[in-house]
Formats: sequence, C-alpha cells, structure tokens
Amino acid sequence: MQILVIVEHDSQHVKLGSLSAAGFANAVAAETNGEVELLALGENLTELAEDAARYAPVLIAEAAALAQPAADRYARVIAGVAQDRGADLIVAASTTFAKDIVARAAGLLGGAMASDVVGHEFRDGELLLRRPMYAGAVTATIQLHGAPKIVTVRPSAYDPAEPGNEPSAITNLTVDETALPQQIEVVGLESKASSRPDVTEARVVVSGGRAFKNTDDFERLVGGLADKLGGAAGSSRTLVDAGITPNELQVGQTGKIVAPELYFALGISGAVQHLAGMKNSKVIVAVNNDPDAPIFEVADYGLVGDVYDVVPKLMERLDGD
Repeated sequence: MQILVIVEHDSQHVKLGSLSAAGFANAVAAETNGEVELLALGENLTELAEDAARYAPVLIAEAAALAQPAADRYARVIAGVAQDRGADLIVAASTTFAKDIVARAAGLLGGAMASDVVGHEFRDGELLLRRPMYAGAVTATIQLHGAPKIVTVRPSAYDPAEPGNEPSAITNLTVDETALPQQIEVVGLESKASSRPDVTEARVVVSGGRAFKNTDDFERLVGGLADKLGGAAGSSRTLVDAGITPNELQVGQTGKIVAPELYFALGISGAVQHLAGMKNSKVIVAVNNDPDAPIFEVADYGLVGDVYDVVPKLMERLDGD
C-alpha cells in the first residue's frame, strides 16, 4: 500500500499531530508491506524538509502561491501529487487544517473518506477503522469502499512516529502556479500570540467554562494554573461565544479534540459536546460548584467548590512545592 501523509508545519518543524498521523501510516504500512511518504506544501521549506526527512521520505511542493494554506490551491496540489504517486491511502491529522483542505482534496480525488479515526485493524485483509460518532457516544468500526482512501487521525490516538537512524530522501516537486485556482485569498490571520503549547499537543490542559466572568479572570486563573503546570489553556464554547476567549482555545465537538495526560475542567458543567473533545484524557480533574454537574461522571477526581476560591489555593500549594 502506498501511503501519503499530509504534513502540517510551522515552516521549520513538523507539528506533533502530523507525527501521530505518520505513526498511524507506519502501522498500516508495516501490515501491508507498504511505503510511507510525507508531503509538505508551502514556501521556504528548507528547514522543514530536513526535519521531516528524519521520519520518512519527503515530497516538497514549494511555491509563492502556497505561502498561505488556501484550501483551493492546497487541495489541488495534494490531489495531483496523490495521483502522480499512486497513493492508495492519504493520511492527515484530524485538525481544522484537514477539515478545510484534506476534505476538499478527497472530493477532487473521488475517493472514500473517514475522519477523526482513533484506531484500526485488519480483518480478512481489509482495513477497518474505528471512529467516534454521535458526539462520542459510540465508536463505530467502518470499512471504506473506494479508492483512494482518505483518513484523518485524531492526534491523541496514535504515538508520534519516531525518527530514523538516517535522514530519508527529499524530493522537490514542480508546482505549476499558473494552473492553480485563485478563488480564495488569505487576507489575514487573527490569533493571540502565546508562549503556551497548543491544546492538541500539550501533556497538561487546563480548561475554563462559564464560571469565569471575564478575560482577565480567565487568564489569571486558568492561564495561571496552566503556566504553573507547564500546560495549555483551553476553553468551553460558552466562553468563546461570549468573546471571553479566542476560538483557537475551544475544546469540544466543534472545537479541538484533546487527550492529554492531565485535564483540568474548571467551572465546566460537562455538556456532551464538551465531553466529546476531552473524555479520552488519561486523568480528568473537575472543579464545579454544582455537585450534580455531568463533568463529575467522567472525572477521576472531583471537587465541589467555587473556582474563584479553589484555583488560587491550588496555585499557592503549587508555589509551596
């Protein structure tokens, strides 16, 4: 099986989610005597190519028209490369990037797609995939009929690929910029700069819910606790809708899916949409002033109390340690 992994990156390094997607690809390749290649798109990717080559052979599609991830252009390039390389399986991390771009490439290819995959197996020589459905209430086992197969993988479901002993080959692809569609123009990106890790990549995530009244309180308590634990700050959709936190912090069915080693749910009631994004965390700690909050049903440790009282005391204890 020829497997093509679409790489997300910051122009210098492969993102952790893509390494998890490569981990899935390596597992499938090992069971099918297949080959894995990584595909990265963008501009000025010399450093990124060297980083990616530590894990697998790399294909680099580099052009000024690909400097920004416009879905129409990226999808066209991905589809073309997949056809040229005879890819049987196209893999990416299950992120907003994949939802926008890889799904469009799947449409161009006319294949069969499964998103948010959390596991796989082979049965009678056929690849079966496991993915959550109905906000995570059930996990379905599915088989894709069609070619090529396109799969996005939940980053937390697979261990990241390990670098090899020697760097793999780097192949620079020719990109015909005049043939790329121009219907989409990226005019800007609104994002708050942060020194904290992304919630999808952090070992510890501290999330806040409707208990927090404003941005300053959220940053002081949720952000402060996250900093003390070396983790990421997350948010419920309620705070995003209220304008208290930015969209990129949202954890849940319509936000980001996380499964850190430790997840703090502060003032989060535990609606099914939020649970769908974090219930696979290894250890869940919940603080809520409602003893009947659904979050306590999935929490490993729960404390009934006001986050405005509990969190400062917890931070003081951490300072003392």
